[in-house]
Amino acid sequence: MSSQFNTNSTQNVSESVLKAISDFENLNVDDRLAALYFIYTKMGDSVTPAAPSAANPNLAPILLEDFLDLSDDEQLQIMRDIANRQDTDYSRAYGALTANNQLLVWFTWAEEMGNLVVDIPGDAATATVNKIVSQVENFSFEEQIFILREMAINMGYTDVKPIPTQAETGKTSSL
Repeated sequence: MSSQFNTNSTQNVSESVLKAISDFENLNVDDRLAALYFIYTKMGDSVTPAAPSAANPNLAPILLEDFLDLSDDEQLQIMRDIANRQDTDYSRAYGALTANNQLLVWFTWAEEMGNLVVDIPGDAATATVNKIVSQVENFSFEEQIFILREMAINMGYTDVKPIPTQAETGKTSSL
C-alpha cells in the first residue's frame, strides 16, 4: 500500500492551503522535487529549523548516509521513487519514518543539493513550480509547516495501514 493524501489532518485548514497541497500533488514527479527544493531554499531560515529540531537523524541512515554515497543518477531515481510512492528499499525506508524525520530527509537533501546530493537542473523553475512556491511563501509559518508536512508524508511506500477512526468504525477504542 502506498501513502495517500492524508485527509484526516485537514479539519481546521483553509481551502487555499488544501488547494496548494492538491496543486503540488498534481505536478509531475520532477516538478514536485523542484518545488520541494525551492520551498526549502527560499524559506529555509523560517521553515527548515522545525524539522531537524523535532527529528532523529539516526532513524534514517539509509536516506541520510548511504544515499549520499550514490551517483547523481541513482540519487535522482531514489527521489523519484519516493515521490511516486514506488515499492523500493529506499521508498520503504522513507515511508517507515515519522513525518518529522521525513521532513529532516528533505531538509538534509535540500541543504546538500549541488554538493553531496544531485542538483536540481537549471530549467527546473517552471511557471507551475514557481506558482506553487509562491503560494506556499504567502502562507503563515504554521500553514507552511503543515503544507511541507503533508507534502512529505504523502510520499514513500508503506504497508502499514492507518488505524480506523471512531467515526469510520462506529466503535470506541478500548483500553
